[in-house]
This record gives sequence, C-alpha cells and structure tokens, in this order.
Amino acid sequence: MQSFLEKFHIESSRALIDREEELELALCCLVSGGNLLIEDAPGVGKTTLVKVLARLLGLDFKRVQFTNDLLPGDILGSQIFDVAQQSFSFHRGPIFAQLVLGDELNRASPRTQSAVLQAMDEHEVTIEGHPYPLPDPFFFVGTQNPHEQVGTARLPESQVDRFLMRIALGSPGRSTQRKLLQRDRGGGNGLMFDFQSLPVLASPEELVAWQREAGHLHVSDAVADYILDLFEAAQSRGWILSPRAGLGLQRASQSRAFLKGREHVLPDDVQAVFSPVMTHRLAQCALVPGDTREAIGMAQTLLEQVRAR
Repeated sequence: MQSFLEKFHIESSRALIDREEELELALCCLVSGGNLLIEDAPGVGKTTLVKVLARLLGLDFKRVQFTNDLLPGDILGSQIFDVAQQSFSFHRGPIFAQLVLGDELNRASPRTQSAVLQAMDEHEVTIEGHPYPLPDPFFFVGTQNPHEQVGTARLPESQVDRFLMRIALGSPGRSTQRKLLQRDRGGGNGLMFDFQSLPVLASPEELVAWQREAGHLHVSDAVADYILDLFEAAQSRGWILSPRAGLGLQRASQSRAFLKGREHVLPDDVQAVFSPVMTHRLAQCALVPGDTREAIGMAQTLLEQVRAR
C-alpha cells in the first residue's frame, strides 16, 4: 500500500498541486466505501480532483451537471417505448457508473437532489417498482458551492448524512498559485489537463479488496470508547449525531489505518478523519444551519475536550 500511495501522490500532483492531504482523505473515503462531499467556491479544482481519482483507480466515470431544470430521470434513466418491439425498455442514466460526480449538487431542486438518495445508501435505484443494482464498486461524489452564492439551495439533512466525508480545497496560497502559473508558462496544459496522460495505478477489483481488508482492521475497545466519548460530548451540548455518523467514523478510521500500513486503529486515525466525517453533520446543529465554518470549530472543540483513552 505504501508503494501505491507514493505513486498516487506523484502522479496526482501533475494535475493538482499541493493537494496531497485532500487527495488522501478522498482516497480514504473511497476505501471506506462512502460518498464524498466537496464544498468550495468554483474554480479551485473540485472536478479535477474527482477526475484524477477516477483515472488513477481505473474507475468508470460519469459526470452530471446539476442545474435547476435537471429532472430525476436525467440522472437515473427512464423507460422508453420501443416501437419495433412494442414494449418498454429501460435506458440507464449516468448514475450507472462506478464513480459518479454530481457537480454543483445544491443548484438543483430538492426533488432532483433526492433522486440519488437510494443510490447513495443502497447502491441500487428503483424505476417504476423495479430495482436496478448499480456497479460494484459504486461511489457518489457531490460538489456544492457555498450557500451564500446566488442560485443555491441547501441539501436536505437526509442527504447530507449519507455523505461519509466532507472536504474543502480552499483557495491556493501564493506559493501554490506561483507553481500553477509556472506550469502554465512552461508549455503545460493550463486549464485543460490531459487526464488520459495519467497512468492507471489500480483496478476496481483491487479497490473492493482494499475495502474488505480495511473493514477487518482491529478496533480496540479503548478506541471504540473514544469514539463513543466524542459522541456523548456532542450530545451533551445538544448536537445530535446519527448512528450512521458513528459507524462512518469507525470505517473512515479503519481505512486511514489501512492506508498507513497498520493492522489496527489508533486514536490518531480517529482524530485525523473526525472533522471531515463530522463537519457537514455538525453544520446542521450550528446557530446558522449549514454554516460549515462554525461546524469546523465545533469539531475542533470536541477533539480538544475529549481525551483518548
């Protein structure tokens, strides 16, 4: 795994500069088998990050641009009447891919947003009463713009909770911006990076195997109690978190330990993934619902006040 991670960071840095931490968190989310939410302003590299993951991991990739006129059938597919056969046949939508990017998720109507709930949770969709399984592995990555931007709508809490992790890229610093400018001046690809130039470092079958291995990593009673202590501290402040959040935190901690080459989970693993797993959930409990900046502070408060056993 360490050899893979080294190659992963070397190759991904060709498309994304100084994003090692965010890329590793995103990889951790996929190894956990979870859905990923990327929240940030337009133009900072959200879509590029997802395309890099898809290429390096050898995943079948589809992108859906969420707009206010997008309909559920545009994502899931629909029944179309075949005149020659005199019968209806199901035409699959872009949700039938191993890695699906829902771009600018919060620009679509709540009805369209909720169309992917079953896919995110059960890895299948139901069309006119008939279930259709999605590919294995299946990952849904949603990007959303800041809530204060024009034309956005808040994601429903039921959907927010189905995202295992939330990350933000942030605006690049001066040194990173300089590297971007130098790459562009040096005859690079500028804004149009050639993703096909990236090598395929893994396969979907390997990713499924990693998921199984990570899920079997040892979690001691002390680490489990630490997770429970964090949740009890949140609830004592009136911050209600779902059981899904606790299970997700444990899975993400196992995946991080796996990526680090260990066979057991440490409190350090829990702490490393705590904010990405909890921020979007705690944001629902903020004074201003959806305020992720306040939620980041809430997560940090819990880590500071609850000691590992």
